[in-house]
Amino acid sequence: MKITNVTPLVLGTPWRNLTFVKVETDEGFIGVGEARVLNRTDAVLGYLSEVVPRYILGSDPFEIERLAQRMMREDFAQINEMVMTGLALIEIACWDIMGKALNQPVYRLLGGAVREKIKAYANGWYTVERTPEEFHAAARQVVARGYGALKIDPFGTGFYELDRAEKNRAVALIEAIRDAVGPDVDILIEMHGRFNPVTAVEMARELAPFKPGWLEEPVPPENLAALKKAAEAVAPLGIPVATGERLHTRYDYRELFELQAADIIQPDITHFGGISSVKKLAAWAEAYYVLVAPHNVGGPVSTAAALHLAACTPNFKIQEHFNDFAEAYVKEAATGVPEVVDGYFALPEGPGLGITLNEEVIREHPRQKVHLNLFAENWHKRKAAASTAAE
Repeated sequence: MKITNVTPLVLGTPWRNLTFVKVETDEGFIGVGEARVLNRTDAVLGYLSEVVPRYILGSDPFEIERLAQRMMREDFAQINEMVMTGLALIEIACWDIMGKALNQPVYRLLGGAVREKIKAYANGWYTVERTPEEFHAAARQVVARGYGALKIDPFGTGFYELDRAEKNRAVALIEAIRDAVGPDVDILIEMHGRFNPVTAVEMARELAPFKPGWLEEPVPPENLAALKKAAEAVAPLGIPVATGERLHTRYDYRELFELQAADIIQPDITHFGGISSVKKLAAWAEAYYVLVAPHNVGGPVSTAAALHLAACTPNFKIQEHFNDFAEAYVKEAATGVPEVVDGYFALPEGPGLGITLNEEVIREHPRQKVHLNLFAENWHKRKAAASTAAE
């Protein structure tokens, strides 16, 4: 079997563009991949325009390891986010093709299921005014939809530090959410790499009474020694530290594991070379008793890929999901992804990823000019924060 054509497709929304690829073969099998490329859609499309004729066309979709090695090594450049995103787009589509050709769901080709259902948490739900009253009401809607966990960045435009009023405001928002959801729902605190270690630790102590499920990316991703400093101070509070969405290769994770600077890792499958790469990383993490909670701000295809990985990964923890709180047409762009019921996804069904791409929906919602800036005022509203500046 040989790959004969690769077609990129971009679905636009007011705050994110989702890049899909359709990979066709000479035996009639078609696979799909997808990634949310934050503010760099042109970059990944340009990269694909070079590597598809160089490495992809004529390749056997079953030979994922060979394809990955060629894309990662033969251009003789440092492996970065664009390389790993381009690889992931193709790699996920190849798994879809293999599953269809063998009439098996992808997770069975990866070793089979180790769980009967997949725990989920909600994100993207707090697109309201940044007040305790509105966050309280929004959080109640998340629980009413069946989620047992939700994630929140309550820190506004914070960078390195927060003034006292903003610290108090963030605490008030989490207090309101805890009141709304009760004691049994996990509240996951997202810091988006905003803070220096001392501020991150101070906020962890302030929020500890509300029993957060984790503290995510407390410091910027470039300095793992700073992360270790924060993690060691937070550990006595009993709050796990999670990070990793902005680390893009296994080599980036080496120092993190050696420092034992995180309890939970969050690789994004669509920026980490695909399913195989994250499966390898998860096995390595297990040697350090580290759990895996894949980052996922993507649409239905990246969610399906994440669910197949979750199904067969022993140290998987929980899966991020945005699309119940986004534009309805995002889920319509590829159907077949299980819905969240009582806080869990069911295992995916059908061969391959188990989804059907709807190109008409994608054509009806073309790429938009957006710039999501997580340090802009009211960024959390997403639609309001996405500017009309060219991406």
